[in-house]
Amino acid sequence: MGKEVQKINIKELSSAISQICDEKGIEKGRVMEIVEDALAAAYKKDYGRKGQVVKAKFDAEKQTATFFRIMEVVDESIRQMEQAEEEETEKDKKQEQDKEETLPHFNKERDIPLKEAKKIKKGASVGDELEIELEAQNSFGRVAAQNAKQVIIQKLREAERETLYEEFKNKEGEVITATVQRVENRNVFLDLGKMVGVLFPPDQVETENYRTGQRIKVYVEKVDKDAKDTSVTLSRVNPNLVIKLFSLEVPEIFSGAVKIVSIAREPGSRSKIAVKSEEEGIDPIGSCVGQKGIRVQAVIDELGGEKIDIIEHNDDYKIFISHALAPAKVKYVELDEKGNQAKVIVDADQLSLAIGKRGQNVRLAARLTGWKIDVEKESASAEATADKEGSLKEGEKGESPDSYAGADKAKEDEGEEKTDKKDEKEVKKEEKKDTKKEKKSKEPESPDEGTK
Repeated sequence: MGKEVQKINIKELSSAISQICDEKGIEKGRVMEIVEDALAAAYKKDYGRKGQVVKAKFDAEKQTATFFRIMEVVDESIRQMEQAEEEETEKDKKQEQDKEETLPHFNKERDIPLKEAKKIKKGASVGDELEIELEAQNSFGRVAAQNAKQVIIQKLREAERETLYEEFKNKEGEVITATVQRVENRNVFLDLGKMVGVLFPPDQVETENYRTGQRIKVYVEKVDKDAKDTSVTLSRVNPNLVIKLFSLEVPEIFSGAVKIVSIAREPGSRSKIAVKSEEEGIDPIGSCVGQKGIRVQAVIDELGGEKIDIIEHNDDYKIFISHALAPAKVKYVELDEKGNQAKVIVDADQLSLAIGKRGQNVRLAARLTGWKIDVEKESASAEATADKEGSLKEGEKGESPDSYAGADKAKEDEGEEKTDKKDEKEVKKEEKKDTKKEKKSKEPESPDEGTK
């Protein structure tokens, strides 16, 4: 039986290249290289010899394919050439053995001596590659055609992965818009356009509920590439998401006129950002808030209602820490630079506001400023001073000042006040009982005794 022959239609191949470029988003030059490699592999399979290096050049405009044999120009310095002399001295034999250990053998299929190379191309030198044109062919066996097809499919997949990797690698550290495709086992699958990304539970905000078809903005943390696929790490909890959202909404931040110096975030609940102006005459807080709060409200809506405190950065850490504890009003701040600790004094009615719900306000302020913050009320500080002066009785302990670290102590004090009130009520009840008993004792025991 004769070999089954398949003819390659160059015109169809040209149109297929254009279609692949449009669908896969791969550069035309890269697709052309893949097709040329496939044609060269098919040609070598049917018409080449073992050891040959075959190269194909495809011209999309002329719709023609040309094949070449690649030959490297060599001499005795880089290849083991055949010896013409029959007689060899012992010294020559020893040198030849050393060459055999270090130099590769001459291969007539891919190597060409320098003398012959100069006949084909004037000025040829050792190490050059010569392209010797081969007979054109456009009909190949079934096996060769299948090999060419497999080469094209495999290399197109590699090129597509490379294109995706380069595209998303450029978006690393940026915010992109994605559409929720589906939710499975708490993993949210997002449609990113050319690929599907996964938002894992640790990267999700606990208070958010994701539904199919919902459009959300996510932060691209990292892009990795392995042998099979490109993986993109996405996040909704990264603090940089807030920074990038402000950069999109506030032109002054995007241009660099206003800078976000630091940020502290508890996803889904509250964030604090410190901003400063890089140009004179620009209000950093007003720029971030916008007219009627439109700019900051757009960021809050994107974060699902997360509260945002915008604070002006100051090089004086006393002022900066006071601003960071907003909305509480601070009386004064004492700094311990060696221990990197700050003691903040507030009025008694501002203590709970400074600490915040479950210590959130002071915790975020500490992260924002980079200082360990201890909040105390002014009245407690005065009592501590009086304790030092000996105003308290011996053996009695003075009340420890209320702070974030001693927030539980404040609750205990409230409990003690309640118990004191209960004790007072019980004492009053006992007094009433005693008065009743006294009245009864004064009354006569019987009517007869009364007449006597």
